[in-house]
Amino acid sequence: MSAEEDLEDVERVLGGDSSAFEGIVRRWQGPLVNLAYRFCRDHGRAEEMAQEAFLRAYRSLERWRREAVFSTWLIALATNLYCSELRRFPARLVPLDDILESPDLLERGTALEDEERDRVLRRAVFDLPPKYREALILFYFREMDIASTAQSLGLPEGTVKARLSRGREMLGRKLSRLAKYRFVRAGAR
Repeated sequence: MSAEEDLEDVERVLGGDSSAFEGIVRRWQGPLVNLAYRFCRDHGRAEEMAQEAFLRAYRSLERWRREAVFSTWLIALATNLYCSELRRFPARLVPLDDILESPDLLERGTALEDEERDRVLRRAVFDLPPKYREALILFYFREMDIASTAQSLGLPEGTVKARLSRGREMLGRKLSRLAKYRFVRAGAR
């Protein structure tokens, strides 16, 4: 994705060519839907949330101050929208205990396959309190650096570092319990 293409399309939209926004949507639809999905774990809702983010971005283009690249501004706008949306209408959380008792998880032997491990990790992240989950999603799944994560969340960098540290700690405890449970179950067979 090109920052130059984003800038050109924004300039065209601001100049009156609303069809230029299509280029922005084409480039950013996948990433915004994926980000929304990491927040809500529902494909349909993720698509709706991304659509709302694009609508808000279109309406707010003139407020982009160009202090950061367009993508940082767009991701921050979407993240704020997704956080607000989930506060208003929380996603249904699946307790980690329900994941552990899933028959397909227990039938696969003692070693988690890569895909299954990723699924369990993502669910464990999703089960964290929102302030830790949001920081982890942006930093690890969106691969933002500390400064970009802080800017997207509207927080000081030190706060983001603390939330990442606490979130990793909480996640480590959850996954440690999962590993112990799996080890005990495998030994009981």
